[in-house]
Amino acid sequence: MCQDSTMKTVVSGLIVVFLLARGSASSGAEGAVPALQKPNIVVFLVDDMGWADCGAYGSKYYETPNIDRFASRGMRFTNAYAQPLCSATRASLMSGKYSSRHRVTAASGHLPPQPAGFDPLPRSAGPNQAYLLPRSQAYLDAGEYTLAEALRDAGYRTGHFGKWHLGLTRPHWPEQQGFDVAFHCHPDPGPPGGYFSPYGVTNDPSAPRGAKQGTITDGPAGEYIVDRLAAEAESFIEANKDRPFFLNLWNYGVHGPWGHKEAYTAEFAKHDDPSGLQGNPIMASMLRSVDECFGRVLAALEKHGLSANTIVVFNSDNGGNTHSNTATGVPAKAKGRRRGAGTADWQRWAGGRAPTNNAPLRDGKGTLYEGGTRVPLAWRWPCKIAAGTIRDAIVGHIDLYPTLLALANLPLPDQQQVDGKSYAELLTGAGDFQREAFFNYFPHGPSPQRAGGVWARQGDWKLIRWFGTPLEDDSRFELYNLAEDAGEAHNLAAKESERVARLDALIETFLAETGAVVPRANPAYRARTSQ
Repeated sequence: MCQDSTMKTVVSGLIVVFLLARGSASSGAEGAVPALQKPNIVVFLVDDMGWADCGAYGSKYYETPNIDRFASRGMRFTNAYAQPLCSATRASLMSGKYSSRHRVTAASGHLPPQPAGFDPLPRSAGPNQAYLLPRSQAYLDAGEYTLAEALRDAGYRTGHFGKWHLGLTRPHWPEQQGFDVAFHCHPDPGPPGGYFSPYGVTNDPSAPRGAKQGTITDGPAGEYIVDRLAAEAESFIEANKDRPFFLNLWNYGVHGPWGHKEAYTAEFAKHDDPSGLQGNPIMASMLRSVDECFGRVLAALEKHGLSANTIVVFNSDNGGNTHSNTATGVPAKAKGRRRGAGTADWQRWAGGRAPTNNAPLRDGKGTLYEGGTRVPLAWRWPCKIAAGTIRDAIVGHIDLYPTLLALANLPLPDQQQVDGKSYAELLTGAGDFQREAFFNYFPHGPSPQRAGGVWARQGDWKLIRWFGTPLEDDSRFELYNLAEDAGEAHNLAAKESERVARLDALIETFLAETGAVVPRANPAYRARTSQ
């Protein structure tokens, strides 16, 4: 008997299987798979949740009982990766491709449609800039055969709820990417209404420029949108309880503008983080709300007897935010935002504290270090995925597409090139999982002199190659043994030149095979001469 399911769920499942088998035998059908035997799929994605931002991953301050319980009843990964910024990760989840191939490389999904490449007159083209910086594509290309389309065409009812950030205009909305039902708005780097209703979203195509457009409707005044997402997910589950479904819930929490429930925040403000690392009551409050949302989704599955036949994935889109609202990262004064969103509110509750801390990992969101790319990931499928297991396999955002299709016993579509690799056999205990290397490509940085980069991870070793750095410059490479140095404090590139050469060769092949657009030399550059 499955430890994770109730007796009611097990008995109901046995009855369904018996009736289906009886019906199939009486009709003489051969080889047909009854629709109810297909596993339901739930993907729950949190925005800006760091690797250490829940109890299951070591936090001593944040309270996430539903996430922690879920992780203890499924399989938790310690070496799971995403892109440094959200749109790029989301495009990879939907397409199964590295960002260098689908060309969405930054948090650009709320911008007017533009392809990847270089602007005709890029701002970085002045004579003092040695390199030209590429721009990210601002939408997921309509030619991608998305995960949602693959599941929809296999008989699934598909629903997207929450942040999309893969295209501002209607041709790029989730309804055009395989979702039957969608609850979303645009532009969408953050939630409408500063997290609270009225959200002010219209679905009128003729609305004035700058209006929030989409399918989100207002709730009661003061409704918290994270709670509303839970309610929408519950309704979707109930409406589709008798057929296979794909529920894609991409939460707005815990992204800025950091709208929060003050009652929760006040509770956390009374306590210090015993580790001395996190301790931000606003972030703790928002994580509690996200945890409650996740708990409601799991409870809805249980209520309708669906837990045993539902694959649930819990993930984040990039590393935790360690820079916003700090002494060096305070945003301009918020205009027109309601409670919980402005700088004054942040100062009241959090002072100059950053949203979170990813220790022992280095740095955070928007960087190629571990704190910016390593994320929480846990799977549950009762009786199929062993409960209470932890795996250190190197997996990532590109792998979700092929893994879910494999678990659902569906083939990879011929029309979609996929960079990801299925680790379904690792999840189910049918086999191991190995890969030659995993890559992370991010051609954006604070300056053309440190213009982003790319890294390769092979086993315990990680090599970063920085763009915008002369070939002869020793700082072009950073090499770390993550098993011994998770905080990336000791660059071993100078001592391990042969390993650097091997990993750099893998990087060069990766960039070529995926058609990566990288910073390039500025023909107008004039090097300064020493006086």
